[in-house]
Amino acid sequence: MKILFLEPFFGGSHRDFAEGLVAHSRHEIDLITLPSRFWKWRMRGASLYFIKQIQNLHAYDALITTDLMSLADFKALTGSACPPALVYFHENQLTYPLAPGETMDYQFGFTDITTCLTADRVLFNSRFHLDAFFSALPNFLNMMPEFRPRWVVEAIRSKSGVCYPGCRFPETGDLSRSAGTGPPLIIWNHRWEFDKNPEGFFNILDMVLERGLEFRLALLGENFQTLPKAFISARDRYGDRIVRYGYVKSRNEYQQWLSRGDIVISTATQENFGISVVEAIRYGCIPLLPNRLAYPEVLPEAYHDGFLYGDDSEAVDKLCRMIADPRSFEPAKEGLSNHMGRFSWERMIGYYDEELETMVR
Repeated sequence: MKILFLEPFFGGSHRDFAEGLVAHSRHEIDLITLPSRFWKWRMRGASLYFIKQIQNLHAYDALITTDLMSLADFKALTGSACPPALVYFHENQLTYPLAPGETMDYQFGFTDITTCLTADRVLFNSRFHLDAFFSALPNFLNMMPEFRPRWVVEAIRSKSGVCYPGCRFPETGDLSRSAGTGPPLIIWNHRWEFDKNPEGFFNILDMVLERGLEFRLALLGENFQTLPKAFISARDRYGDRIVRYGYVKSRNEYQQWLSRGDIVISTATQENFGISVVEAIRYGCIPLLPNRLAYPEVLPEAYHDGFLYGDDSEAVDKLCRMIADPRSFEPAKEGLSNHMGRFSWERMIGYYDEELETMVR
């Protein structure tokens, strides 16, 4: 089939997903994108940009887009020319946490709803994400003062499913590791934004230092607009412990940092899947993750007790054990790495191709 992919926010996990799908699908996929900034304006106006970039919409068997575009606007403007449409939800505006000082704009939640209603198929990137969306949807509709369209819940649910995003690593086989020198290397490879809770991350590190344990630190990950203050102060506070500070553009160099890492930590308040964590585990880092969000779903249940934490105190205790005796975690490291192989694109692509073919049929 010939498929059109419209990505209004081409950066981070959105970019990884789009490029991976295009590269691995057995179908021909044309990708049209917009840069990863001004997400609110993308939701409001991306459809107006995209309709002028398409030569012949009739030439496509299917359309793919993601949650940061109004599919309802796009289909209203293209009419019968629009092929069957699949929407992939990386995040949603009913449950995404508000930035400090920000108030909720209900229009973005309604854009998610009308996008789902006009899609032929809706996919979420985890079961946690799907459940969170449908848990929030009735309460969101109940905020309307009258004439609440409660019918939309089942209308959307009937066309919704879950498909984990593919990741760019081999499904099987050991990945090369780079032996480091000195204290264990802790990896931060998440976005430098409020919903990843960098303040909580650095608070945990401070408590580890108070116990007299040492570590090295690689602060990776993208920063799209404003640099959080937590990272500015961390640069001075941790000094020479920081061996890398800032985004790594080269994919090969990024993977090398992961292969040198010993521990990957998340303190996120919002995470619907966690590509960065999955990548780090696959390349040999042991995880320390909150026992919430998508992490219990992504991590095999046999590893929950050892690598999920309930609060900061438990996180500090477990991190101290990892730093003090890293060799004792080698068996778990290998088992976890192998398990993450199930998220490779070579494993996941069949599910996506089948979803597209079923939708078009």
